[in-house]
Amino acid sequence: MKEPHIVEFSTLPHECSYLCDKACTMHYKYITDCSALLNSALVERGWRRFGLYFSRPNCQMCKECINLRIDVKNFQFSNSAKRIFKKNRYIKTFVCKPSLTRKHLELYEKYHKFMSVKKGWKYYEMTPKRYFELHVAGCEDFGKEVLYFYKDSMIAVDLIDITNDGISSIYFFYDPDFSKLSLGKYSIYQQILLAQSQELDWIYLGYYVKECQSLMYKAEYKPHQLLQGNPEMEESPIWF
Repeated sequence: MKEPHIVEFSTLPHECSYLCDKACTMHYKYITDCSALLNSALVERGWRRFGLYFSRPNCQMCKECINLRIDVKNFQFSNSAKRIFKKNRYIKTFVCKPSLTRKHLELYEKYHKFMSVKKGWKYYEMTPKRYFELHVAGCEDFGKEVLYFYKDSMIAVDLIDITNDGISSIYFFYDPDFSKLSLGKYSIYQQILLAQSQELDWIYLGYYVKECQSLMYKAEYKPHQLLQGNPEMEESPIWF
């Protein structure tokens, strides 16, 4: 395998996507030929991968973005979770290498137009090139997508990385026509089942922000651990 090539940079302060009264500074690592070992080390230290870019907040005046991981081995499915499994009993899932099709783009567009109305997300038209750069490039041998089908229709896509000790939950989008199935929660339960089947310890859910409606739900998955600070590569990450 080729040696990874890494370029690091930070953004200037800009409007935070999670908290309306805050400014955000992001630190990036652009990595080509990333190994599974390096990807795992970055995920464990709070980095999030989109394509060839790894990022994490580096805000001087705010520390509200906290990485959260679910303790898979001690997770117990609640009665509510069991009801969601029952609702989705006709859904079939397939794990494969990330891909780009017209259906992916149509589903992505439909989901984001729906969320722009429901939650006020900013809407950006997704081009094939942009989708490839965000969700297909850089997957190497650790990036996967879980495709959700109802009958012959693809109704959701869950993008994940398999790490040395868990699953990094990257991005999930679904057909709003199937909102009643609670597919967002169902996808996390499916990740937990996948991790259990591979004897992995954690689901890395990314940032938990207490005051952000789109991210506060992550704390509901218990037991979980929170990453302390932004450890460097030569430092051991502390989770508790």
